[in-house]
Amino acid sequence: MSEVYITRLAKFLPNDPISNDQMEDYLGKIDGRPSKAKGIVLRNNQIKTRYYAIDKNTGKSTHTNYQLAALAIEGLLDENFSKNDIELIACGCVAPDQLLPSHAAMVHGELNCKPVEIVSISTACCAGLQAFKYAYMSVKSGNSNNAIASGSEKVSGWLKSDKFDEEAEDHKILETNPIIAFEKDFLRWMLSDGSGAALLENKPNEQGVSLRVDWIDILSFANEIEACMYAGCEKNEDGSLTGWAELTPHDWATKSTFAFKQDTRLLGENIVRLGGVMWKDICIKRNIDTNQITYFLPHLSSEFFRPRIMEELAKVGFNIPAEKWFTNLSRVGNIGCASPYLMLEELFNENKIKKGDVIVLMVPESARFSYGYMQLTAV
Repeated sequence: MSEVYITRLAKFLPNDPISNDQMEDYLGKIDGRPSKAKGIVLRNNQIKTRYYAIDKNTGKSTHTNYQLAALAIEGLLDENFSKNDIELIACGCVAPDQLLPSHAAMVHGELNCKPVEIVSISTACCAGLQAFKYAYMSVKSGNSNNAIASGSEKVSGWLKSDKFDEEAEDHKILETNPIIAFEKDFLRWMLSDGSGAALLENKPNEQGVSLRVDWIDILSFANEIEACMYAGCEKNEDGSLTGWAELTPHDWATKSTFAFKQDTRLLGENIVRLGGVMWKDICIKRNIDTNQITYFLPHLSSEFFRPRIMEELAKVGFNIPAEKWFTNLSRVGNIGCASPYLMLEELFNENKIKKGDVIVLMVPESARFSYGYMQLTAV
């Protein structure tokens, strides 16, 4: 089988960076009231700026999800590698713009390149890495000479206050408090928009650095734990989910069925612990010496988890010192499955990586708890 190399990385962040004070100017206020959760969530996640594909004046979208992905992919292209050289496109996202056609089909159409193989991965934060692994396996097996993988998110439309107006109004009719539950308000201050893309080839760059893909491990723990982050459904007392098709249109509006919801209790109990369990198993299975790691790129949804992850990795016996960690969460925000691409892109394109460096990425997913790890070596 062929070795697989990342030869190019690109990103696309829509519009201007948005500060914490500006967020409600874009997302709006539910029932006209400032959010009570906002201050708590932002204090914990320590995100200072993020990006929304929203026009502040009109409130309308400036980009679709598939346009964000296509713009990142276009950033990989030049006269030496054009869009008609692409052999496969694998796209990951949490929230595609439509149920059908698939997200990757829409990205392919937006690029308007020759007919290519496509695959869409629509899970949660692991979607970008899962798309990357499909692209990697295609090149590794000889199915294609190159492949493009992308992670993109356009969640801002899901977070706008108008998506909660019917529920707030229904609470008023029922003479209850119109403030939306914390589990729904929480993610409004966590998520943002953007995209990243990588070109994978069966040979390294002739000049400069390439990143050889050493291994990718992804596991689901859904057999152990109920759903933690969910949308398009309602969670029942027994932990089961009732999907949107089983609910009425009235329920969709008055229960904000399509809003992103997070069970923060389950998140706190499991997300760090499971990452430690998997990391220990990988280190034993692959005989990893953590002293050889140059950069550790953890996808953090919140800086709240940084010291807890550090403590857990030390607890399982495979610590990675703080000076090896690299993140850009505070500057670009939590862009879900695109976040690993943006961390790697920044290191790669700002020439911070030298030949021989070893890079490990960690991607947790809280939807029903999955984890992904990947190791790269600069050559």
